[in-house]
Amino acid sequence: MTDAADRRFMALAIGLGARGLGRVWPNPAVGCVIVRAGRVVGRGWTGDGGRPHAETVALDRAGTAARGATAYVSLEPCAHHGATPPCSEALIAAGVARVVTALEDPDPRVAGRGHACLQASGVAVTTGVLADEAAWIQAGFLCRVTRGRPLVTLKLAATLDGRIATQSGESRWITGPQARRAVHLMRATHDAVMVGRGTAMADDPALTVRDLGIARQPVRVLVDSAARTSPDGRLGRTAEDAPVWLCHGPAAPAAALDAWRRRGARLLACRAGPGGLDRAAVLAALGQAGLTRVLCEGGAGLAAGLIGAGLADRLALFTAGKAIGASGHPALGPLGLPSLAAAPRFDLLETRDLGGDVLSLWDADPGSMPA
Repeated sequence: MTDAADRRFMALAIGLGARGLGRVWPNPAVGCVIVRAGRVVGRGWTGDGGRPHAETVALDRAGTAARGATAYVSLEPCAHHGATPPCSEALIAAGVARVVTALEDPDPRVAGRGHACLQASGVAVTTGVLADEAAWIQAGFLCRVTRGRPLVTLKLAATLDGRIATQSGESRWITGPQARRAVHLMRATHDAVMVGRGTAMADDPALTVRDLGIARQPVRVLVDSAARTSPDGRLGRTAEDAPVWLCHGPAAPAAALDAWRRRGARLLACRAGPGGLDRAAVLAALGQAGLTRVLCEGGAGLAAGLIGAGLADRLALFTAGKAIGASGHPALGPLGLPSLAAAPRFDLLETRDLGGDVLSLWDADPGSMPA
């Protein structure tokens, strides 16, 4: 195969893997393409809940055509025995002659062992093909494995002057229907949607994916140190239909926690921090529970806390062509910056026109973020 062909088939594998985003945690969203004589004979991506693995699906579809073929996998094939046998052994047993991967798996159970296993069995291995593209898709999994927490995308919907509600608290709707549909698509590609107590009490949101034909709903995460949000709201009433996790502090009243538990919510105790819960502890608890990608939808205090702690990895800003003025509610709470030079920075990735609203996607600049 030429380098161009390797890149073309790896791009296909990465794209297939992306179909699993929001659906496969705690596993990575992997894609696999089996190619023989320049023709795709099998392809697959990680199944819902993490099983079956992409390689297993692609090999099953390829059948005997996998013998002597090249397998393109967006992440190093696993080498450990878990709920299923190792994918590296499955590739060897199928008679694959060559394996091309984008990334080495940082999971200590794999971490080069998959590649080594293949090579020890005489399978040719090429690594690092479209590594940056694969890392973008795998960023959530990589973040959980290497940093112990999920990737956080902070979503904000604001006016031109950075307001998310009027003085009276009216916020529906700042943006139009195309922007709101884009938010639902973002929810569908994240493992969880997270809000703070203020947003939960003010908006009584459902936080589900609607009108996209999505059956598997993201986890709804409520950050409420004292568990003061009523379980009789929409989150509590629907906890048995779509998962709700309540992140609370050590001093939360037992009666309030029991009420949420009876609704079917999962309770995660987190240590306290300034003004509520320690944001890093919350994300560590979510990572320990297996989440890899979290979409934070506010409110202003939670958003500011994440940015101020250097925990907002990506920013999705929906801007409406409206102005509310200084009496409105700001999109971000206080950051307490000592100087302009201390302001966290984000790098612009792209902008999109959504029916008159503008979506701008930003990536955190690690050098400007608090340690």
